[in-house]
Amino acid sequence: MASASGGGGGGAAAEAERPHQRPFLIGVSGGTASGKSTVCEKIMELLGQHEVDHRQRKLVILSQDRFYKVLTAEQKAKALKGQYNFDHPDAFDNDLMHMTLKHIVEGKTVEVPTYDFVTHSRLLETTVVYPADVVLFEGILVFYSQEIRDMFHLRLFVDTDSDVRLSRRVLRDMNRGRDLEQILTQYTTFVKPAFEEFCLPTKKYADVIIPRGVDNMGHHYLSWSSLHDYNLLMGLPASLLQSILHSANQSYFPKMQLPST
Repeated sequence: MASASGGGGGGAAAEAERPHQRPFLIGVSGGTASGKSTVCEKIMELLGQHEVDHRQRKLVILSQDRFYKVLTAEQKAKALKGQYNFDHPDAFDNDLMHMTLKHIVEGKTVEVPTYDFVTHSRLLETTVVYPADVVLFEGILVFYSQEIRDMFHLRLFVDTDSDVRLSRRVLRDMNRGRDLEQILTQYTTFVKPAFEEFCLPTKKYADVIIPRGVDNMGHHYLSWSSLHDYNLLMGLPASLLQSILHSANQSYFPKMQLPST
Protein backbone atom coordinates (compact mmCIF):
# COMPACT_ATOMS: atom_id res chain seq x y z
CA MET A 1 0.00 0.00 0.00
CA ALA A 2 1.38 3.40 -0.97
CA SER A 3 0.40 6.94 -0.08
CA ALA A 4 -0.66 9.50 -2.64
CA SER A 5 2.89 10.82 -2.68
CA GLY A 6 4.55 7.41 -2.82
CA GLY A 7 5.29 6.97 0.91
CA GLY A 8 4.10 4.24 3.23
CA GLY A 9 0.48 3.72 4.16
CA GLY A 10 0.97 3.64 7.94
CA GLY A 11 -1.56 5.50 10.01
CA ALA A 12 -4.33 5.22 7.42
CA ALA A 13 -6.82 3.86 9.95
CA ALA A 14 -6.16 6.69 12.40
CA GLU A 15 -6.43 9.25 9.61
CA ALA A 16 -9.74 7.73 8.49
CA GLU A 17 -11.22 8.26 11.96
CA ARG A 18 -10.04 11.84 12.26
CA PRO A 19 -12.79 14.42 11.53
CA HIS A 20 -11.96 16.48 8.48
CA GLN A 21 -13.45 19.33 6.50
CA ARG A 22 -15.37 18.15 3.44
CA PRO A 23 -13.23 18.86 0.38
CA PHE A 24 -13.86 21.05 -2.64
CA LEU A 25 -14.04 18.58 -5.53
CA ILE A 26 -12.85 19.75 -8.96
CA GLY A 27 -13.39 17.64 -12.08
CA VAL A 28 -10.91 18.02 -14.94
CA SER A 29 -11.93 16.47 -18.25
CA GLY A 30 -10.74 16.52 -21.87
CA GLY A 31 -9.62 14.17 -24.62
CA THR A 32 -6.72 11.76 -24.42
CA ALA A 33 -3.36 13.53 -23.97
CA SER A 34 -5.06 16.93 -23.82
CA GLY A 35 -2.98 17.96 -20.81
CA LYS A 36 -5.41 17.24 -17.96
CA SER A 37 -2.81 15.89 -15.56
CA THR A 38 -0.41 18.71 -16.48
CA VAL A 39 -3.07 21.30 -15.64
CA CYS A 40 -3.65 19.56 -12.29
CA GLU A 41 0.08 19.51 -11.55
CA LYS A 42 0.31 23.21 -12.42
CA ILE A 43 -2.47 24.05 -9.98
CA MET A 44 -0.70 22.02 -7.28
CA GLU A 45 2.53 23.86 -8.05
CA LEU A 46 0.81 27.26 -7.85
CA LEU A 47 -0.56 26.42 -4.43
CA GLY A 48 2.83 25.26 -3.15
CA GLN A 49 1.67 21.71 -2.43
CA HIS A 50 4.35 19.64 -4.21
CA GLU A 51 6.79 19.64 -1.28
CA VAL A 52 4.16 19.15 1.42
CA ASP A 53 3.96 15.78 3.21
CA HIS A 54 1.15 13.68 1.76
CA ARG A 55 -0.69 13.59 5.12
CA GLN A 56 -0.67 17.37 5.34
CA ARG A 57 -1.47 18.31 1.75
CA LYS A 58 -4.42 20.62 1.22
CA LEU A 59 -4.72 19.47 -2.41
CA VAL A 60 -4.49 16.01 -3.98
CA ILE A 61 -4.80 14.74 -7.56
CA LEU A 62 -6.63 11.55 -8.47
CA SER A 63 -6.95 10.02 -11.96
CA GLN A 64 -9.91 8.21 -13.47
CA ASP A 65 -7.37 5.87 -15.11
CA ARG A 66 -6.96 4.15 -11.74
CA PHE A 67 -10.51 2.83 -12.04
CA TYR A 68 -10.24 0.70 -15.16
CA LYS A 69 -12.01 -2.61 -14.72
CA VAL A 70 -10.14 -5.83 -14.06
CA LEU A 71 -9.89 -7.51 -17.47
CA THR A 72 -10.67 -11.11 -18.25
CA ALA A 73 -7.94 -13.19 -19.91
CA GLU A 74 -9.64 -12.68 -23.28
CA GLN A 75 -9.94 -8.91 -22.79
CA LYS A 76 -6.32 -8.64 -21.68
CA ALA A 77 -5.18 -10.50 -24.80
CA LYS A 78 -7.10 -7.99 -26.91
CA ALA A 79 -5.66 -5.09 -24.92
CA LEU A 80 -2.10 -6.26 -25.54
CA LYS A 81 -2.87 -6.21 -29.27
CA GLY A 82 -4.48 -2.76 -29.11
CA GLN A 83 -7.92 -4.25 -29.77
CA TYR A 84 -9.66 -3.32 -26.51
CA ASN A 85 -11.61 -0.07 -26.14
CA PHE A 86 -10.30 1.73 -23.05
CA ASP A 87 -12.14 4.92 -24.04
CA HIS A 88 -15.67 3.53 -23.65
CA PRO A 89 -17.61 4.33 -20.45
CA ASP A 90 -18.00 0.60 -19.77
CA ALA A 91 -14.21 0.22 -19.51
CA PHE A 92 -14.32 1.86 -16.07
CA ASP A 93 -15.40 0.43 -12.73
CA ASN A 94 -17.97 3.17 -12.26
CA ASP A 95 -19.41 1.74 -9.03
CA LEU A 96 -16.00 1.74 -7.35
CA MET A 97 -15.26 5.19 -8.74
CA HIS A 98 -18.51 6.62 -7.40
CA MET A 99 -18.09 4.99 -3.98
CA THR A 100 -14.50 6.27 -3.70
CA LEU A 101 -15.47 9.83 -4.63
CA LYS A 102 -18.39 9.69 -2.21
CA HIS A 103 -16.03 8.75 0.62
CA ILE A 104 -13.60 11.48 -0.44
CA VAL A 105 -16.37 14.09 -0.37
CA GLU A 106 -17.27 12.84 3.12
CA GLY A 107 -13.71 13.66 4.20
CA LYS A 108 -12.58 10.06 4.64
CA THR A 109 -9.22 8.47 3.94
CA VAL A 110 -9.57 6.09 0.99
CA GLU A 111 -7.53 3.46 -0.83
CA VAL A 112 -7.61 3.65 -4.63
CA PRO A 113 -6.49 1.02 -7.15
CA THR A 114 -3.24 1.16 -9.11
CA TYR A 115 -3.39 0.30 -12.82
CA ASP A 116 -0.43 -0.93 -14.88
CA PHE A 117 -0.70 0.30 -18.47
CA VAL A 118 2.09 -1.96 -19.70
CA THR A 119 0.48 -5.23 -18.60
CA HIS A 120 -3.10 -3.86 -18.58
CA SER A 121 -3.62 -5.15 -15.06
CA ARG A 122 -4.90 -3.79 -11.75
CA LEU A 123 -2.08 -4.22 -9.26
CA LEU A 124 -2.48 -5.55 -5.73
CA GLU A 125 -0.86 -2.37 -4.43
CA THR A 126 -3.27 0.44 -3.59
CA THR A 127 -2.67 4.13 -2.98
CA VAL A 128 -3.86 5.88 0.18
CA VAL A 129 -5.49 9.25 -0.41
CA TYR A 130 -5.73 11.30 2.77
CA PRO A 131 -8.39 13.95 3.43
CA ALA A 132 -7.64 17.25 1.71
CA ASP A 133 -9.30 20.62 1.27
CA VAL A 134 -9.24 20.40 -2.54
CA VAL A 135 -9.35 17.22 -4.65
CA LEU A 136 -8.69 17.30 -8.41
CA PHE A 137 -10.21 14.32 -10.23
CA GLU A 138 -9.10 14.08 -13.86
CA GLY A 139 -10.01 11.79 -16.73
CA ILE A 140 -11.51 11.55 -20.20
CA LEU A 141 -15.01 10.68 -18.99
CA VAL A 142 -15.30 12.23 -15.53
CA PHE A 143 -18.34 14.25 -16.68
CA TYR A 144 -20.06 11.38 -18.52
CA SER A 145 -22.05 9.95 -15.61
CA GLN A 146 -24.48 12.44 -14.11
CA GLU A 147 -24.17 10.73 -10.74
CA ILE A 148 -20.44 11.49 -10.70
CA ARG A 149 -20.66 14.78 -12.61
CA ASP A 150 -23.02 16.26 -10.03
CA MET A 151 -20.49 15.61 -7.25
CA PHE A 152 -18.07 18.23 -8.60
CA HIS A 153 -18.16 21.74 -7.18
CA LEU A 154 -16.23 23.01 -10.21
CA ARG A 155 -15.73 21.46 -13.66
CA LEU A 156 -12.80 22.24 -15.99
CA PHE A 157 -12.47 21.00 -19.59
CA VAL A 158 -9.03 21.00 -21.23
CA ASP A 159 -9.67 21.59 -24.94
CA THR A 160 -6.60 20.74 -27.04
CA ASP A 161 -6.24 20.33 -30.82
CA SER A 162 -6.70 16.72 -31.95
CA ASP A 163 -3.41 16.63 -33.89
CA VAL A 164 -1.52 17.77 -30.81
CA ARG A 165 -3.27 15.16 -28.68
CA LEU A 166 -2.48 12.41 -31.18
CA SER A 167 1.21 13.31 -31.33
CA ARG A 168 1.41 13.31 -27.53
CA ARG A 169 -0.38 9.97 -27.33
CA VAL A 170 1.96 8.40 -29.88
CA LEU A 171 5.02 9.47 -27.89
CA ARG A 172 3.47 8.36 -24.59
CA ASP A 173 2.40 4.93 -25.82
CA MET A 174 5.70 4.27 -27.60
CA ASN A 175 7.39 4.92 -24.26
CA ARG A 176 5.12 2.19 -22.88
CA GLY A 177 6.56 -0.26 -25.39
CA ARG A 178 3.87 -0.20 -28.08
CA ASP A 179 4.57 -0.01 -31.79
CA LEU A 180 3.39 2.85 -33.99
CA GLU A 181 1.02 0.83 -36.16
CA GLN A 182 -0.80 -0.54 -33.13
CA ILE A 183 -1.08 2.93 -31.59
CA LEU A 184 -2.54 4.48 -34.75
CA THR A 185 -4.94 1.59 -35.30
CA GLN A 186 -6.21 1.86 -31.74
CA TYR A 187 -6.59 5.63 -32.13
CA THR A 188 -8.65 5.47 -35.33
CA THR A 189 -10.68 2.45 -34.21
CA PHE A 190 -11.45 3.35 -30.61
CA VAL A 191 -9.95 6.58 -29.27
CA LYS A 192 -11.14 9.13 -31.83
CA PRO A 193 -14.69 7.72 -32.21
CA ALA A 194 -15.08 7.44 -28.43
CA PHE A 195 -13.89 11.02 -27.94
CA GLU A 196 -16.48 12.30 -30.40
CA GLU A 197 -19.29 10.17 -28.97
CA PHE A 198 -18.63 10.22 -25.23
CA CYS A 199 -16.08 12.86 -24.20
CA LEU A 200 -16.65 15.88 -26.44
CA PRO A 201 -20.40 16.13 -25.68
CA THR A 202 -19.57 16.55 -21.96
CA LYS A 203 -17.71 19.77 -22.72
CA LYS A 204 -21.03 21.58 -22.30
CA TYR A 205 -21.03 20.72 -18.59
CA ALA A 206 -17.76 22.57 -17.92
CA ASP A 207 -17.73 25.74 -15.83
CA VAL A 208 -14.40 26.68 -17.40
CA ILE A 209 -12.90 25.62 -20.74
CA ILE A 210 -9.10 25.83 -21.07
CA PRO A 211 -8.01 25.81 -24.74
CA ARG A 212 -4.53 24.34 -25.31
CA GLY A 213 -4.30 23.27 -21.68
CA VAL A 214 -1.45 24.45 -19.49
CA ASP A 215 0.16 26.31 -22.43
CA ASN A 216 -2.80 28.67 -22.39
CA MET A 217 -3.46 28.98 -18.68
CA GLY A 218 -2.46 32.63 -18.86
CA HIS A 219 -5.73 33.48 -20.59
CA HIS A 220 -8.42 31.79 -18.54
CA TYR A 221 -9.74 31.77 -15.02
CA LEU A 222 -11.32 29.65 -12.32
CA SER A 223 -14.86 30.66 -11.47
CA TRP A 224 -14.80 33.15 -8.60
CA SER A 225 -18.50 32.64 -7.89
CA SER A 226 -18.20 28.84 -7.66
CA LEU A 227 -15.33 28.97 -5.18
CA HIS A 228 -16.76 31.91 -3.24
CA ASP A 229 -20.19 30.29 -2.86
CA TYR A 230 -18.64 27.05 -1.69
CA ASN A 231 -16.55 28.91 0.87
CA LEU A 232 -19.70 30.48 2.31
CA LEU A 233 -21.56 27.17 2.40
CA MET A 234 -18.84 24.74 3.43
CA GLY A 235 -16.22 26.84 5.18
CA LEU A 236 -13.25 26.17 2.91
CA PRO A 237 -10.17 27.59 4.71
CA ALA A 238 -9.89 31.25 3.77
CA SER A 239 -6.14 31.11 3.22
CA LEU A 240 -6.47 28.30 0.69
CA LEU A 241 -9.37 30.02 -1.06
CA GLN A 242 -7.37 33.23 -1.33
CA SER A 243 -4.42 31.36 -2.82
CA ILE A 244 -6.62 29.73 -5.44
CA LEU A 245 -8.40 32.95 -6.31
CA HIS A 246 -5.13 34.88 -6.43
CA SER A 247 -3.76 32.37 -8.92
CA ALA A 248 -7.06 32.37 -10.77
CA ASN A 249 -7.57 36.09 -11.11
CA GLN A 250 -4.02 37.41 -11.32
CA SER A 251 -1.20 35.47 -12.92
CA TYR A 252 -2.72 32.40 -14.49
CA PHE A 253 -6.46 32.66 -14.96
CA PRO A 254 -7.51 36.21 -16.01
CA LYS A 255 -11.26 36.51 -16.45
CA MET A 256 -13.00 34.85 -19.39
CA GLN A 257 -16.63 34.46 -20.36
CA LEU A 258 -17.93 31.15 -19.10
CA PRO A 259 -19.41 28.83 -21.73
CA SER A 260 -23.18 28.64 -22.01
CA THR A 261 -24.88 25.31 -21.38
